[in-house]
Amino acid sequence: MRHTAIVTGANHGIGAAVAKALARRGDAVLCAWYRVDDPDDPGTPQAYRDNRALTGAAVVSEITAAGGRAADAEADLTDPSAPAALFDAAERAFGPVDVLVNNATGWLADSFAASSSADRLGRALAPVSAEGWRQQFGVDALGAALLIAEFARRHIARGGTWGRIVGLTSAAELGFPEEVSYGAAKAAQENYTMSASVELAPHGITANMVHPPVTDTGWVTDAVREFVDKSPALVHVSSPDEVADVIAYLASDAAALITGNVITLR
Repeated sequence: MRHTAIVTGANHGIGAAVAKALARRGDAVLCAWYRVDDPDDPGTPQAYRDNRALTGAAVVSEITAAGGRAADAEADLTDPSAPAALFDAAERAFGPVDVLVNNATGWLADSFAASSSADRLGRALAPVSAEGWRQQFGVDALGAALLIAEFARRHIARGGTWGRIVGLTSAAELGFPEEVSYGAAKAAQENYTMSASVELAPHGITANMVHPPVTDTGWVTDAVREFVDKSPALVHVSSPDEVADVIAYLASDAAALITGNVITLR
């Protein structure tokens, strides 16, 4: 059975890989994206900043050239009206949405002790601020929560019996030092998603979070690779396609019994 998916942050990295993986199996995909103009940062490779500035058009072109169905829509997920607009766009193009992948992030590096100008990987580090908090939580927590709510409302209203929600997280037991707002916002999204797995189970919807390993979306430097090599908890640097394969599986019929989990990849 073919499905209709919304994938956020689908202009590059894991989101783009997920959109292409779903399209290859016959799903129609709305690639949601938001162009970010990252400031110069000597600790962040130019390739990553270039990727973050991409639109969803190239991903859609690649999918359609291979015979798949896709469209793109620019959306600022800090805008509370964005989720409904995305679902409207997907329904106009392809029909009811039954797969939601919350991949987008408003990532920034911030810290409670930002006395230095850089973190341990050389990236620019900012102190925790109201402005940064609003951006981070606006995308990773509010945006994800409203997308889940919109998904649930429309699914239940039409009497849907099959649905998949997958979010991405990097939160950990001791938070996320030097990316504290990012970690906290992802923890909020995790909580929303676990709640959705229980509330929406009677309607045939599964909801899971994926915790990817270090994934090379353009930001991985030699220092990062060295860190992974020396870490007892990390196994390897993955590609976006490897992570996308797991997400595509969770969004399939075969994963009907997998719900309410945070799946850690290594």
